[in-house]
Amino acid sequence: MSGTLSCSATDLAVLLGPNATAAADYICGQLGTVNSKFTDVAFAVDNTYLLFSAYLVFSMQLGFAMLCAGSVRAKNTMNIMLTNVLDAAAGGLFYYLFGYAFAFGSPSNGFIGKQNFGLKDFPTATNDYSVFLYQWAFAIAAAGITSGSIAERTQFVAYLIYSSFLTGFVYPVVSHWFWSPDGWASPFRTEGDLLFSTGAIDFAGSGVVHMVGGIAGLWGALIEGPRLGRFDNGGRAIALRGHSASLVVLGTFLLWFGWYGFNPGSFNKILVTYESGSMNGQWSAVGRTAVTTTLAGCTAALTTLFGKRLLSGHWNVTDVCNGLLGGFAAITGGCSVVEPWAAIICGFLAALVLLGCNKLAERLRYDDPLEAAQLHGGCGAWGLIFTALFAEEKYLNQIYGAKPGRPHGLFMGGGGKLLGAQLIQIVVITGWVSATMGTLFFILKKMKLLRISAEDEMAGMDMTRHGGFAYMYFDDDECHKAIQLRKVQPRSPSPSGVTTTPV
Repeated sequence: MSGTLSCSATDLAVLLGPNATAAADYICGQLGTVNSKFTDVAFAVDNTYLLFSAYLVFSMQLGFAMLCAGSVRAKNTMNIMLTNVLDAAAGGLFYYLFGYAFAFGSPSNGFIGKQNFGLKDFPTATNDYSVFLYQWAFAIAAAGITSGSIAERTQFVAYLIYSSFLTGFVYPVVSHWFWSPDGWASPFRTEGDLLFSTGAIDFAGSGVVHMVGGIAGLWGALIEGPRLGRFDNGGRAIALRGHSASLVVLGTFLLWFGWYGFNPGSFNKILVTYESGSMNGQWSAVGRTAVTTTLAGCTAALTTLFGKRLLSGHWNVTDVCNGLLGGFAAITGGCSVVEPWAAIICGFLAALVLLGCNKLAERLRYDDPLEAAQLHGGCGAWGLIFTALFAEEKYLNQIYGAKPGRPHGLFMGGGGKLLGAQLIQIVVITGWVSATMGTLFFILKKMKLLRISAEDEMAGMDMTRHGGFAYMYFDDDECHKAIQLRKVQPRSPSPSGVTTTPV
């Protein structure tokens, strides 16, 4: 704890007069006890703050589950919710056994951690159990992103395999690179030169979490191919709408709430003073981060609202929800090092990035039921570039340690070094996740473990794979088929002479 009390019995005895050594020892002893209590309180406050943030991030799993459930057709509701539960369960076990060690096991090399497997020799001098819990919640969030991209057509065993591999190896290696003090591109690096004298700035994971999950989902959806009926023979996109806008909105608000643990919680500590005796401390930076997060999401939501109105002629709530989440994904990387006004720019352009990525996906006949690759991958990459343009030097020095002439935002007069570091981060994340997760999905396809049969897909996985529907509900496409059937069925007279139409 900074600013701890100190007391010397020898110095104090001079002030108390002759034969005052015993009194001085007593006074210093009492002050030492008080100082220890202050230190204990500081640790308790910081750990409580981090644990509460971990609980908020974990609540995002419920948000993901509701968002996914509402975005798929009713016949696949039970399947997608079960995958969200297993992301947390499998992710918890594999992150405990391997993931945390690969991410933060120190001392290690710049590529991968190599200590604390199964939390052996834990806690350490720098990390307590609250850190593990918080980082686990991040790991399963990345896995949850991927599950949305491959929804409605993926075998259950494939979910288990990819989720375990992502949380136990792929994601931890990336988080080691950019968040561990040993990582080769980390701004917290303690040995050797920083990348471009700055390290890559990704405060809460626009790249580490959102790009990893989005790119993994991109490869899964590309290798599987689109859902049956998503595109006609001429390549024209056909909407396969989710069955519940209410669940989508509920999930969105739960994710919004959890994001206040995701972004502000990434400080890990709150009881850090920047200027002693003033209000300028980490508690203020935490509040500013919550504000920038809010403004980016709100701006992206409104931009998407009017953008989709111009494009489609409708006020679409599900599109607005996705736009809101795209703004959050973009601001996550630089939320702590930019001013609130810059967050508005971030959210506005994040919405345009999402709209553009969705248009491109349709042209390429790419099918992602939750727009996860576009939202998390595309907006996450924009968030890293945004940070390179608008990061403030004073905030970087407060959070990452004072450094004279530290590279900061290009538009803030900080030169182009930070932009170079951010572009390298985008490239290496894309390459690493493509090489690992792309290979995994390709192997699963070759082993016939990836996609379900066409018959099961048409019937819905709830009935064919999970023993029954989550609840009784008619999807839009099923209702349309029923209407068409009624039109083509011949009318037949009833015994009473009244003509009837089969239902």
